[in-house]
Amino acid sequence: MKKILLFTILMVSWVSTAQITLRGVVKDSIGEPLEMANVIAIDNVAKTISSFGFTDSSGSFKLDLKRNTTYNVKISYVGFKEISETVQTKEESIVKNYTMFEDNMLDGINIVAKMPVTIKGDTIVYNADSFKNGSERKLKDVLDKLPGVEINDDGQIEVEGKAVEKIMIDGKEFFSGDTKLATENIPSNAVDKIQVLRNYGDVSQLSGVQNNQDRVAINIKLKEGKKNFWFGDVLAGAGDSPDTGLYLFQPKLFYYTPKYTINIIGDVNNMGEVVLSRRDARSFGGSFQSQSPSNGTNINIADAGIGFLNASTRNANRIETKLAALNFSYSPNPKLDLSGFLIWSGNSNGQRNINTIDYIDPDTPDDVVDNSTNQTSNNGLFRFSTIYKKNINNQLNYNVSGRFSNEFRTDNVNSVVLSDIVETEKATPYTINQDFSYFYTANEKNIFALEVQHLLQDEDPFYLASLENDPFNNNPTNDEDLEDSEDGFDDTAFTLGLDRSNLYYNLEQDRRVKTNQVDAKLDYYYILNDKSNLNFVTGTILSSQNYDSRFFQILDDGSEVDPTPAIAGIDSSETTNDTEYNFTDIYAGLRYRLKTGIFTITPGFTVHSYNSNNTQYGSETFKDTFFKVLPEFETIAQFKSSESLTFTYKQEVNFTDVNQIARGIVANSYSSYFAGNADLINASFHNVSLFYRSFNLFNNSSVFARVNYRKTIDQVNSNTIFEDNSVVSSSTSINSPFDNESFTAFARLSKTIRKITARIGGNFSFNKSYQFINSLENTNENVSRGFNTRIGTNFRKAPNVSLSYNLTYNDQVNSARTEDINTVTHAPAINFDAYIWNSLTLTSDFTFNEVRQEGSKQSSFNIWNAKLAYRKDKDAKMEYELVGSNLLGTGSETSVGQSIISFNVNERFIMPRFISLRLRYQL
Repeated sequence: MKKILLFTILMVSWVSTAQITLRGVVKDSIGEPLEMANVIAIDNVAKTISSFGFTDSSGSFKLDLKRNTTYNVKISYVGFKEISETVQTKEESIVKNYTMFEDNMLDGINIVAKMPVTIKGDTIVYNADSFKNGSERKLKDVLDKLPGVEINDDGQIEVEGKAVEKIMIDGKEFFSGDTKLATENIPSNAVDKIQVLRNYGDVSQLSGVQNNQDRVAINIKLKEGKKNFWFGDVLAGAGDSPDTGLYLFQPKLFYYTPKYTINIIGDVNNMGEVVLSRRDARSFGGSFQSQSPSNGTNINIADAGIGFLNASTRNANRIETKLAALNFSYSPNPKLDLSGFLIWSGNSNGQRNINTIDYIDPDTPDDVVDNSTNQTSNNGLFRFSTIYKKNINNQLNYNVSGRFSNEFRTDNVNSVVLSDIVETEKATPYTINQDFSYFYTANEKNIFALEVQHLLQDEDPFYLASLENDPFNNNPTNDEDLEDSEDGFDDTAFTLGLDRSNLYYNLEQDRRVKTNQVDAKLDYYYILNDKSNLNFVTGTILSSQNYDSRFFQILDDGSEVDPTPAIAGIDSSETTNDTEYNFTDIYAGLRYRLKTGIFTITPGFTVHSYNSNNTQYGSETFKDTFFKVLPEFETIAQFKSSESLTFTYKQEVNFTDVNQIARGIVANSYSSYFAGNADLINASFHNVSLFYRSFNLFNNSSVFARVNYRKTIDQVNSNTIFEDNSVVSSSTSINSPFDNESFTAFARLSKTIRKITARIGGNFSFNKSYQFINSLENTNENVSRGFNTRIGTNFRKAPNVSLSYNLTYNDQVNSARTEDINTVTHAPAINFDAYIWNSLTLTSDFTFNEVRQEGSKQSSFNIWNAKLAYRKDKDAKMEYELVGSNLLGTGSETSVGQSIISFNVNERFIMPRFISLRLRYQL
């Protein structure tokens, strides 16, 4: 670590001292400064761009150049004649001013295309080759080197602190619903330009009447040689590990023409390289992106599926992945675009976790749980989209998408308190989403937008638990016998009304949740003038859910028994559910949008008529009808095209779904039972946020910062009731009598100085909530502070090193505890990549993690991965790779977690050391 840090410092010093600066001012013929003029310096010998920049609001520019070198300096600005001048650098910095003259022939447009970065309104265009050093293989490798662009820990793309909504290739959407498929699979050598589309909107008719500052998309422009031909690569590999042989086969093929496109992605491997995880599949392709703002009503349609654990090389000891994906688009004429995808994804994995649990309730014994999990998920996904643009005033969209799953999970659990348990879960859910929208511009003052979404969802989770039991020790004669003889689950079995005379407690839970929901709204925009407009909105949400469940015991002789629970703090003694829940929201609203100077001000409100009605067991009916006015306000201060400050206030209401309302007993797990509350009311949110962004290409810096405060009234919380001297709990939902609060803030500053890029960031969060344990109210406060920094080089023809360091403080204060919990996490990392002799690529990454509590080390682990690849030259079709994963042979990782009921130290066993040899063939 010390040697690499010293190397980086020396590289920074060398870069800083080996260059001089060319500064100056660019003005027009009457002496007015020209902002955002393109300035580039081309090395006359190497014939490459050595430095580039832009003029700021005062016309100033700055280029970093080598000493004693001859350059061709070119300055271009749309509408002016290009300036081209030879500059000879010596030992001292140079100051030169330039005057540009108008040119109606618009010379210089071709020069703009050569710039590494150009800005055209809300679009930032990156020339991909300007940021490559030869070690890149996929799109993500290029994106991670672009100023203002970052790949976060979840693999999603962020631009200027905002998540990218979609990725397109030559204007055609690529696997709608997830950007990771694009970043992980599109070959870097096919990418010509990367266009970042800020203030993105799917419908051009609405661009002048809406604020889309939080929406970002990326369009990839392919190189000319990649069009009308198949391109991509095929990767095959094999290797060895301590437990099994390794295999990998990943074909990735692409075909693009102006009229149609085909993308094929395949994957079969057991090396832990998950292209599409089960979590990705469940959120993939079904999202509906409304073109108008949210109208203040949220319905949390819960996932009633099984407790499937997401798997990666950092939390699983076995991963097998299979994927077949087809994406297509077809444009039979300029007015009609058809697109869609078909995906089949299979994931099988094994996980082992040893969880040491310290419960907040002092009467609840601490536990150590050793859990081995095997789970399989098979998902089929499809999407079909139609966009019909009759003319500039008429656009019609229709999308239908679906997901069909077959998944199951088995857990073998050893609990110090409860002994041995076997759990089985399975489900075959499906979801179908449809959305229809029509946008009509009647004339220059009147625009209409109709949007309708329909959700159909069916979930059928099944749960079975088997716990060991000694039927002869259920009733100890005195307290001394209790600890030594009674099984840990016996008291719970008594409370649940189970038959305790069997060798096993075999518990089964069948559930069925059906959801049918329609969300329709009509927006009318009236243009008052070129500075302001009105938006009238009316709409409705109609939701219907049916919930059926049965919890019962299977005796040793195979017969079934319905338990008779008597749980303190839970009114219901039912072990079945038969609930129908209907919800209606009818609303209307008005927004006024005004541009004045640098400000765009948008006040508004919506008026809602709510009606909820749930009927349980065919006879018990619970109703709630009320009106609500929800105000909202947004102000954007646009200081420059790349600098703004946004203030937002919004009041929203949140409704739960049938899973929280159905009041019969449900077994969430062998140690957690739940009963809903039919009397729940909605929660209300007050949300205030402030977001600042600055992306300055003149001095190669960017600043992003956000502050957010939320106050929640009538928050739906849980009342958790623990059995005496047991880790088994039962809970029910209640509306908190106290307001919950949260405050979050983050900031990130990045700066590039010549070939050195540095980033520093921080975050802070405060959450105050009220929990109920054994019907007693407790105050829970969590404070988290984080600091992260990264410094790295960005050479074109030299090795690059990146150092990062994350420091996180987590403090939990709970009124039920006599002591606070203070945790500190240190996580430094090193990344290295080099492209040597135009044939050899070496990449490596090392991460270290240490968790401390009250100054005492709780856990530490480190991971080292490396890859060595050889190809004859950069245009060679064959490449050979030697890949090593977890080279230090780390067996497990440990994390520390804090929840409202416990403090946990969780040891996760991970994938062993892998060494594999791979062959990549480039089409």
